[in-house]
Amino acid sequence: MIDMMEPGDPVITEEEAAQYDRQIRLWGLDAQKRLRGSRVLLAGLGGLGAEVAKNLVLAGVKGLTLLDHEKVSGESCRAQFLVPVMAQGENRAKASLERAQNLNPMVEVQADSDRIEDKPDDFFLQFDVVCLTGCSRDLMVRVDQLCSQRSIKVFCGDVYGYCGYMFSNLGQEHNYVEETPKLVRVTGNDGPEAKKVKVDPNETTMVKKTVSFCTLKEALEVDWTTEEAKARLKRTPVDYFLLHVILKFRTDKGRDPDPQNADEDIELLRQIQNDVLEAMGVSSDLLSDEITSYCFSEMSPVCAVVGGVLGQEVVKALSQRDAPHRNFFFFDGRKGSGMVDYFGPK
Repeated sequence: MIDMMEPGDPVITEEEAAQYDRQIRLWGLDAQKRLRGSRVLLAGLGGLGAEVAKNLVLAGVKGLTLLDHEKVSGESCRAQFLVPVMAQGENRAKASLERAQNLNPMVEVQADSDRIEDKPDDFFLQFDVVCLTGCSRDLMVRVDQLCSQRSIKVFCGDVYGYCGYMFSNLGQEHNYVEETPKLVRVTGNDGPEAKKVKVDPNETTMVKKTVSFCTLKEALEVDWTTEEAKARLKRTPVDYFLLHVILKFRTDKGRDPDPQNADEDIELLRQIQNDVLEAMGVSSDLLSDEITSYCFSEMSPVCAVVGGVLGQEVVKALSQRDAPHRNFFFFDGRKGSGMVDYFGPK
């Protein structure tokens, strides 16, 4: 059942109603109230993180905490529009704070320069949504499992060169409403036509729905040796397997592929690619050798697309409005196309 707004829930002031007038007309007052009562943690202030931060601040959440221990580099300035050019050497979260806050003074934006790996479990429990970008597999799995036990929604995302992805875990039971065309009975006929219904293009109705999600660990540990999985393999986006390669590289090397060491890292990626595909029990031909050469740096256009989708999904989850993507979104900048697919237990 969809949670109804209670007397103690956030109240939209006249100033906020004017600020968010367009959004309230789009998804309704109750949805905006839910957003105004939500606190979000955003970890990772690279190019993707900046796009997500922008979208959430403009949407009008109650509070947004920017968490990043990294320093601003030349690479950051090319992909990240929230940090000033002169901020090189400063902490990325703190350098992003002023511009993020200026986007919407009604949102409480905070910066945290600590390492996310050093944060205790209790830190994550103060948020309604935790959004992780550019993190290691072990960290994402740990935080996702922790938040899943407390009904905290989790999103993960990354951009590597021309490719990017988004993952969401909204819990075992996520409730939302979806606007659908209203069906009306045909009147004025005595025959079989009287029993028919048709769509009224001038009226819609809100339908309550429920959908379940699995954990990130379950989504990443699909058994591809089963007959059902093998049959599905031809319809599976190769981006899912590329994600495994990138995460393994990050785990083994403690960093992302470096364009300054492109030749060396391409060879490392190909070695990891073969090892990962073999361990998963799938053909080594599933990923082409050339695909690893497209996995360097964060490309701004890809960050814009993936960040737009990721921000949209966070807003939909918090507002409980419209069907969420379940549970992966992959984008391939070489083709200019994206795909939504589900991985994990049915």
